[in-house]
Amino acid sequence: MKLPGQEEFDVYSAQENVPTGELDSGPGSGPSPDGSSDTGVPKDPLLFIQLNELLGWPQALEWRETGRWVLFEEKLEMGGGRWSAPHVPTLALPSLQKLRSLLMEGLVLLDCPAQSLLELVEQVTRVESLSPELRGQLQSLLLQRPQHLIQTTSTRPCWGSAHPRQSSRDEEAPLKEQRLNSLRQKLPPGAEAGAVLAGELGFLAQPLGAFVRLRDPVVLGPITEVPLPSRFFCLLLGPPTLGRSYHEMGRAMAVLLSDPQFQWSVRRACNLYDLLAALDAFLEEVTVLPPGRWDPTARIPPPKCLPSQHKRVPSQMQEVKGPSARRGSPAEDRHGHPPQAPSPELQRMGRLFGGLVQDVRRKALWYPSDFLDALHPQCFSAVLYIYLATITNAITFGGLLGEATDGAQGVLESFLGTAVAGAAFCLMAGQPLTILSSTGPVLVFERLLFSFSRDYSLDYLPFRLWVGIWVATFCLVLVATEASVLVRYFTRFTEEGFCALISLIFIYDAVGKMLSLTRAYPIQRPGSPAYGCFCQYPDPGGNESQWTRTKTKDREDLLSTDLGLVNASLLPPPECVRQGGHPRGPGCHTVPDIAFFSLLLFLASFLFAMAFKHVKTSRFFPSVVRKVLSDFSSVLAILLGCGLDAFLGLATPKLTVPREFKPTLPGRDWLVSPFGTNPWWLSVAAALPALLLSILIFMDQQITAVILNRAEYRLRKGAGFHLDLFCVALLMLLTSALGLPWYVSATVISLAHMDSLRRESRACALGEPPRFLGIREQRLTGLVVFILTGISIFLAPILKFIPMPVLYGIFLYMGVAAISSIQFTKRVQLLLMPAKHQPDLLLLRHVPLSRVHLFTAIQLACLGLLWIIKSTPAAIIFPIMLLGLVGVRKALEWVFSPQELLWLDELMPEKERSTPEKGLEPEYSFSGSDSEDSELMYQPKAPEINISVN
Repeated sequence: MKLPGQEEFDVYSAQENVPTGELDSGPGSGPSPDGSSDTGVPKDPLLFIQLNELLGWPQALEWRETGRWVLFEEKLEMGGGRWSAPHVPTLALPSLQKLRSLLMEGLVLLDCPAQSLLELVEQVTRVESLSPELRGQLQSLLLQRPQHLIQTTSTRPCWGSAHPRQSSRDEEAPLKEQRLNSLRQKLPPGAEAGAVLAGELGFLAQPLGAFVRLRDPVVLGPITEVPLPSRFFCLLLGPPTLGRSYHEMGRAMAVLLSDPQFQWSVRRACNLYDLLAALDAFLEEVTVLPPGRWDPTARIPPPKCLPSQHKRVPSQMQEVKGPSARRGSPAEDRHGHPPQAPSPELQRMGRLFGGLVQDVRRKALWYPSDFLDALHPQCFSAVLYIYLATITNAITFGGLLGEATDGAQGVLESFLGTAVAGAAFCLMAGQPLTILSSTGPVLVFERLLFSFSRDYSLDYLPFRLWVGIWVATFCLVLVATEASVLVRYFTRFTEEGFCALISLIFIYDAVGKMLSLTRAYPIQRPGSPAYGCFCQYPDPGGNESQWTRTKTKDREDLLSTDLGLVNASLLPPPECVRQGGHPRGPGCHTVPDIAFFSLLLFLASFLFAMAFKHVKTSRFFPSVVRKVLSDFSSVLAILLGCGLDAFLGLATPKLTVPREFKPTLPGRDWLVSPFGTNPWWLSVAAALPALLLSILIFMDQQITAVILNRAEYRLRKGAGFHLDLFCVALLMLLTSALGLPWYVSATVISLAHMDSLRRESRACALGEPPRFLGIREQRLTGLVVFILTGISIFLAPILKFIPMPVLYGIFLYMGVAAISSIQFTKRVQLLLMPAKHQPDLLLLRHVPLSRVHLFTAIQLACLGLLWIIKSTPAAIIFPIMLLGLVGVRKALEWVFSPQELLWLDELMPEKERSTPEKGLEPEYSFSGSDSEDSELMYQPKAPEINISVN
């Protein structure tokens, strides 16, 4: 019988011996498929498995690739000429049982020394039951080149030819197609291959099974569609039978090899019994679906989060590691991770400024890489995003500060202070990813301080200078005494309360600014004249003409509305001359409904940003396009908003940027006088409000620092709590002396900064979402953002075209994105859900619903109290109330059990140390337990860069 392709083998004989190091995969071992490190199992190279099926008996035999696996299965859809979507493979138990029997009776070669496909085929066919003639036919068949459906990066899918070629120039074509396979880019360096060959062969009288583990992985020519070094080879052939039993056995073998634990065991198997033991261990964990209640042809989509392999430690590893590998240690947390020692940043050194010195030494080692690591295109998008968010924040808080201080400070001071303080912080701080900005709590304190100065006829800026000097002094004392180690007591209860407050301030300010626009531009109602008539009349003083409006409030009131964000040049030019007080002179120019279209821009920019951010997890567009749209979500939303505004051609309020470099308050110098008209003793009395402000600065700064430096973000360069607070103290002196706003870490913008610098794996298993690798830690993005903020003072001709409603929409987006991600928000939603519609949260499995509602109600009460105090004259005690959140959390230990707090929040440091003595160990050491949720407790979650990722 003539078997086509037999003479083709010589074409590849010279290519099969290519050393592994010369392949595209490169040396080293890639990450394990499960991506987890909590199993204690050494990470092996990722394995790509391919199933080649023998088709065409008895006419023309050919090998054709019909399936491939990494973590999930992809089936070749013959009719459509494409690969199916990755899905969870399902197997029939008989196929596994038949496979076990075939392996038991077949050939098993472990650490086979074969260095080429020819040597491998010769060893596999060296079976006594085969006659020399059958052995030759089988060898020719196994050397035949299979057909692959290869998707190249530049062409449409194409089939590799199974026919011999005549021209020597074409000899390398299939290998070239393999190297151009787009699948290769999705596999990490060091990946290996496993080939499974299955099919029915009429000239065989009995089944033939062989399992080979190569001692040294080698490229087996065209046997796999991707030119990877092969580690495993499995052959499953036999006489024709009813059904597709050999196809199903081939799928079963491929699924086994794609299982991380089976793969770990078979890599270390010493004989046939180890191989069968690994298969039996797999069978013990198989979940059976009853017949008639499940469609076997249905495809299960991959889960969003892969379960951890924590409990599935192979028996060999359990024997090596002992009982500790089979059950969690007593001090494990609820996620099964062993207890971790406090981070070096939070260990008390026991000497003055000891923590500061350690922070400086630790960060100095990383200082050169803080700039080199920024040489990546992703940093460019981060700069654009955070720059626009920063100037929006600077303009908004500058306007609010100007209103609160009657013009003592304004937008110019906000721009200048943001640029100077932010750039200095990025150069010196321990955590340069932090973005300094004015914050809601500090703005509340500024308003109270100005009101006190006005009520008692005090000179505000000199009084504020002494408050800043005392605050800097108190912060330096906190740094010297290493008070930053107290942030260990900031649990999720405190973080969520503070962060929910900040997010609500963002949302409240964005909506409030839009409502102020409706007062400046009243919404038209049916039957009412258009917004108003703007008329021109000569100025009695002989100056240039002035514009005013009839039948509405005068121009001065209009321009004072919305904190000066509306200016006369933006009003539509009237085309009439006032005639004798007539409300609408001939040819008066009416204004369209500006408020309605401003609201349209506001909502459109918010929805655009949300849509672009979530397109990353959608099914549309290639992954590269989705990532770009997601990274530039805010920038694209602003551009689309500006385009929509230009298309409508309306005089919506635009961004106003200072055009002259001088203080907002007329007559004052940049340096603030220490006393002014105030008495000398006021410099001492300023220590009292400074003490309250110091508490606020410490809480505001360190809570944000705790959130940004969580272990889930996988920061390599560490934190710098003491160094950050030291920098804030120095900047308090500088900004107070120049009359600039006070700055601390801005939670929402800092988290957005980190979100824009996420590092994710480019090579991942088919169907597996990209793995979170950490944050691109560097100083350059923040530094460039603040330099651009300072330059923005001179970019007024460009920035003046950005509509303010668009920026308010981005402001709203940042607040909504932050508050919607915390667990507190999910628990608030539970209050409105019937029990049968509630999501299957792990905490609901371990904590009664009534206790969850009680914990949520306490948090809501604390948040409401903070908001009320912030909004009333009692806001002077607002810093103490923030500190009181820690006390409330401590008091909750009298209301909730440690087990409930472990799920609802976190344990205090002393509780963590005393947990083993208090009897919590049995509930969290899963020794031999097969509870339905024990596996879910170990699910590793790539953190969303949000308020909290617990």
